[in-house]
Amino acid sequence: MTSVEERRIVIRNDHGENLVGILRETGSKDLVIICHGFQSKKERIPMVTLATTLGREGISAFRFDFAGNGESEGSFMYGNYRREAEDLRAVIRHFRKNQHLITAIVGHSKGGNVVLLYASKYNDVPTVINISGRFHLEKGMEGRLGKDFLQRIKQNGFIDVKNRKGQFEYLVTQESLMDRLTTDTRAACLSIDQNCRDKIVPAKDALEFARFIRNHKLHIIEGADHEYTAHQDELATVVLDFVRAVREDRNTAELLQSCERAVNFIKARI
Repeated sequence: MTSVEERRIVIRNDHGENLVGILRETGSKDLVIICHGFQSKKERIPMVTLATTLGREGISAFRFDFAGNGESEGSFMYGNYRREAEDLRAVIRHFRKNQHLITAIVGHSKGGNVVLLYASKYNDVPTVINISGRFHLEKGMEGRLGKDFLQRIKQNGFIDVKNRKGQFEYLVTQESLMDRLTTDTRAACLSIDQNCRDKIVPAKDALEFARFIRNHKLHIIEGADHEYTAHQDELATVVLDFVRAVREDRNTAELLQSCERAVNFIKARI
């Protein structure tokens, strides 16, 4: 049975804010980084379940809070996709300095969009797993901001978002709204390197992602809600199988390269 050590790690982003995360360390160099969604945190069930399942397989996993969420420093901001991709960049840099091999980045909901944006910009992670990310970011805002949100934010420069009890939840500025509206998911998908494997496990927008991402695999979990509350085992199995396949392919490639080097060495001696 794999021995797993869990510990809290703090990583500073490029804005001087401390990002707080939990590392489940198995002793393996392979590491999967797990990103939460909108107004979420590392303790929500999809993130915890995935980290636990990967750990049982001997794969280390790190789940963390983006700036302004959970335990991490900073102010919560609506939109903020590009800045969260840079938070992810800081996390990846940290673990690479510590000799970890980033096998995959996994994002749930908004986190799914963040991992795609990251991959489109840096192209340095072999596997991207997008769980229930939204393709059309201009949709789904009226439910949170109200039907006349564009008119109100142009008039006032901001919107106070309240919950069902009428209590203040968060502020949406015109800048943060435009961050969402100008985030081009289609362009990001087209920019992802064809050698990067992509897996999407969405409830909606799945076919749109499938149209534009090369080397893409789609898996739909029927009957699941947004957090896969009653389908945690199925979600974890799908993600684990994909990560496991990537590791096996990498090990095979390394073995072939080793054999080729040996053959070349023998030829050189003849």
